[in-house]
Amino acid sequence: MLRKLSGDPACKNGTCPTLWATEDGAHYVVQGYVESDPERLAQLDLPAGESAVVVPAAVLETYFRAQG
Repeated sequence: MLRKLSGDPACKNGTCPTLWATEDGAHYVVQGYVESDPERLAQLDLPAGESAVVVPAAVLETYFRAQG
């Protein structure tokens, strides 16, 4: 089961970019917008089985500020 850690404060519909933690706390899951820009994807050089998502900075900043 995932635990919601932080969401986009500008979200109006509840299904926006979000930071989640796995049940054991060993991993994070990031929900965001699929990165489709060819130049950015080329820079990432993703291996098979990986993908990239874009999240608003506020999602991560809100979480890490709360941890500090």
